[in-house]
Amino acid sequence: MKHLDTIMNEHSRYLVRISYLYVKNWATAEDIVQEVFVTYFQKSEQFRHESSLRTYLTTMTANRSKDYLRSWKHKKDVLFETIFANSNGVEQSILEKEQLAELEKKIFQLPLKYREPLILYYYDEQSIADIASYLQLNENTVKTRLRRAKHQMKEFFNEEEMEGWQSE
Repeated sequence: MKHLDTIMNEHSRYLVRISYLYVKNWATAEDIVQEVFVTYFQKSEQFRHESSLRTYLTTMTANRSKDYLRSWKHKKDVLFETIFANSNGVEQSILEKEQLAELEKKIFQLPLKYREPLILYYYDEQSIADIASYLQLNENTVKTRLRRAKHQMKEFFNEEEMEGWQSE
């Protein structure tokens, strides 16, 4: 079995990004990946080598992320953020940061089935075939979901432009 540090160095960055796709919070994603590694090393004998280690860890990360989204802790955190988010009063002064934040917000408004392939394709730079394999979908399904995700993103920004024109 590979050494703990080697496995963590090889997979942690990727797994954190996968978890972030689900939980939308970097700190929480990092915590989830830490839990995945602890679980893997406690129960590594259960890994049957039917798939690659990366696939096994990715599946564990996705499942742990989904569990977190169903948890009371997540629901409590969302409520807390909703109530206290406006109390910061900190305005972003740089236009680029605002645009990136708006883009991220729009991406997370997409349903997960569209958001996941979009981020894997553009952010993680995976091929259609790799995404199809990871998501256990047909390649044409991945292409369709990417096309629909891009179309929805265009609609989000077109609506925003129209609102901007109407308010002037």
